[in-house]
Amino acid sequence: MSFYDPEPLCAARFTVTADAFPGLLPRILEPFAKRDLIPDLVRATREGDAIRAEVALHAMPLCMVHLVAGNLGQIIGVRRVEAMEGRVVRPLPEAVVELATAA
Repeated sequence: MSFYDPEPLCAARFTVTADAFPGLLPRILEPFAKRDLIPDLVRATREGDAIRAEVALHAMPLCMVHLVAGNLGQIIGVRRVEAMEGRVVRPLPEAVVELATAA
């Protein structure tokens, strides 16, 4: 039996404040799409001349949180990016799940 050490997953929430301009929302979602991540929540509100966008995922690879935050900060017009990590989730190996459901 081999040692199984899956990549840790965590809940994450990103808040982006940026200048309000057309095309901003697809640019905010691009760092997630290129990593095959599907957000569980996307919310955007306009606040005067700015947009505040919030993107949340229930589980994403822990090592990608800072990468996505860095990509969001490189978008033209972005004023601020906040990345919050939640609890760490470690998926069980399939063999363990099969044994647990068989019992």
